[in-house]
Amino acid sequence: MKILVIEDSMLYKKIIVKYLKEYLPEADYYVCSDGLEGYEACLKEQPDFITLDLLMPKMDGIEFLKLLKKEGIQTKVFVVSADVQQKMKDEVFELGALQFINKPFSSEKAKELAEIITGGLVC
Repeated sequence: MKILVIEDSMLYKKIIVKYLKEYLPEADYYVCSDGLEGYEACLKEQPDFITLDLLMPKMDGIEFLKLLKKEGIQTKVFVVSADVQQKMKDEVFELGALQFINKPFSSEKAKELAEIITGGLVC
């Protein structure tokens, strides 16, 4: 299983990978710092899942989701963001995101995400 983490904060990249590895240690993790780099990695690595920040340089999360939709890329996306406006949540779901996870990211939130990925097979 491949998981692509698209996040501009170096600290949050480390936190997301660290906590996800607690529940999904067998996954291969790839990290990118903005949506443009993430899109290129998505094409190259063809990840099974993506965690996506919304506020990033070069290409934000909304632009990234629009590009995936336009190109017909079906990778499952989990948005991890501090932007909790209902309008923003509605838009990411409309663009195909599976889940919206509010920052701060934690071990408990990683477990919820891992349960969705594995269909509830997380201890």
